[in-house]
Amino acid sequence: MDYQEALDFLRELTKFGFNLGLGRIRELTRRCGSPQDRLRFIHIGGTNGKGSVAAMVASILQEAGYRVGLFTSPHLHSYTERIRVNGMPIPEERLAALLTWFKPVLEAMVASGYEQPTEFEVSTAVALKYFAEEGVDPAVLEVGLGGAIDSTNVIPAALVSCITNVGMDHMEYLGNNIAEIARVKAGIIKKGGTVVTAAHHPAALEEITRACREKGATLYCVGREVTWQERRVSLEGGEFDLEGLLRSYTGLRTPLLGRHQLENAATAVTIVEAAVRHHGLAVTEGHIRRGLTRASWPGRLEIMHREPMVVIDGAHNVDGARTLRRALAELFSYRRLILVLGMLADKEREKVVAELAPLASVVIISRPNNHRAGNWQSLADLARRYGGQIKIIEDIPEAVACALNIAGPSDLICVTGSLYMVADAREWLKKLKKEDSTCRQRISFEGYSYKDTRP
Repeated sequence: MDYQEALDFLRELTKFGFNLGLGRIRELTRRCGSPQDRLRFIHIGGTNGKGSVAAMVASILQEAGYRVGLFTSPHLHSYTERIRVNGMPIPEERLAALLTWFKPVLEAMVASGYEQPTEFEVSTAVALKYFAEEGVDPAVLEVGLGGAIDSTNVIPAALVSCITNVGMDHMEYLGNNIAEIARVKAGIIKKGGTVVTAAHHPAALEEITRACREKGATLYCVGREVTWQERRVSLEGGEFDLEGLLRSYTGLRTPLLGRHQLENAATAVTIVEAAVRHHGLAVTEGHIRRGLTRASWPGRLEIMHREPMVVIDGAHNVDGARTLRRALAELFSYRRLILVLGMLADKEREKVVAELAPLASVVIISRPNNHRAGNWQSLADLARRYGGQIKIIEDIPEAVACALNIAGPSDLICVTGSLYMVADAREWLKKLKKEDSTCRQRISFEGYSYKDTRP
């Protein structure tokens, strides 16, 4: 298969949807030589922030000279972004070659009576095989969904397991309350392991603590064993002091925007320090400082343009929306907020709209490019409860173009909701900005149509 054929093959596997359980991934990795047994891992789960934390940890370890694998999902623009070594996405031809290798393995599995592995299980197995072939040490894995029976939990052990926080998301799979969801996420905790969490909800912390006690794991809580103090947050990033496990730090900096990224950065440092304390990783204070400043995680409070200010953020659940609301109030000064919003049907749409729509003078509802979008227009009915002007524009670039034409220089445009929508908006804005430094001059918007400047 070439790269496009490989993507088509993966896309075909998405019809199997979410099919949780470890039986298929265990058999699949067994058939490819159990690459997870030849690797060391840092395993990061949680409701929000796990991608940011994973990116920071990988950046710090790379700065320390390690050959670091990073597995995250979903991607923004290219499937290759999900599998990285030292920040570089897997080459397209390598991904195609690996999937070509896996295809007959999958066919043999199904022929021998196993269920068809899902797209995410295949992606996980490909990442593990690639990391083993590339001699990665360590590999940083972001949990896909939950923890206990997520396919990344096929790994036998981890240097450090992390649960960033626990909120209400994916309830149809994980549980109906914080305790139930935390119990599933705590499934990544290994016997005798080392665990870091920044969870503050008492029910979540109780479940994580119980799991550590039952498995004889050592638990470090950000906010208890490790404390941090904000120095500043601005549109240039954040700065904070940290009383860590191994030393005190003054003036740590992160370029990622929002007060919540200070806690994410404190969590990342704690993960690294725990790996140093328990497994002897060679990481210095300088590595930590430089690694934090060089970490990047696009699509999360990312500024795409100024005058008007355009920010994109994948706030796809209630906790994410609350975090975004705080960030909009703390970081930005604006005359009007123009909100471009699109969400998948399996999210708590009503609660997310309640957090964000009251802030906006104009709300433009658009459709995420995903089969789970469902009745995406219903968001407009929810938004109308809070006043303001409501528009419904299915095409994402067209919706963003509308916002740009409505906005004055002192207005703020925020594109948010599903990461699938944010990704499409980001790609279009980057192309538009490249073609025209004003980001407005070449757009015309009449009757919900615009001059498409994309090649």
